[in-house]
Amino acid sequence: MKKNKDIKVLLVDDERDFVDTLAQRLKMRDLNVSTVYDGEQALSFIKGIEPDVMVLDLKMPGLHGIDVLREVKKHYRHMQVIILTGHGTDRDAEEAKMLGGFDFMRKPADIDTIVQRINEAYSEKIERMMTAIAFAEEGEFETARKIMTKQEEEK
Repeated sequence: MKKNKDIKVLLVDDERDFVDTLAQRLKMRDLNVSTVYDGEQALSFIKGIEPDVMVLDLKMPGLHGIDVLREVKKHYRHMQVIILTGHGTDRDAEEAKMLGGFDFMRKPADIDTIVQRINEAYSEKIERMMTAIAFAEEGEFETARKIMTKQEEEK
């Protein structure tokens, strides 16, 4: 059975006070949390330590959150991404979903809701992986590959 400490979460937000406070609150709920402060740092970080769930702001200096999401889904399609922003539009929400984002939340968001969505994102990732493994074990490698790479078709 999954424990929160098993879920690797990466918080990406340029508002340092906000992201540091959110990280502390998530750690108090036993989540394994790392933080970075812009999109470039996020893309560098995930090359070394791949998180299960990324909680990503949209409006940051340098790379916009949508660009980060696009890159993540190109190279790490099974990683779950939750957009958490104070500046997002309905168009941003639609684009994030189209790119394979798990959820689009607006700040301020309740900490319990954030934790719940992180847990749901992780559970969906694990379920998808287990389904793909079952197909691979039956020799259905193409089906397994599609399950792991076509997240947006499942939504």
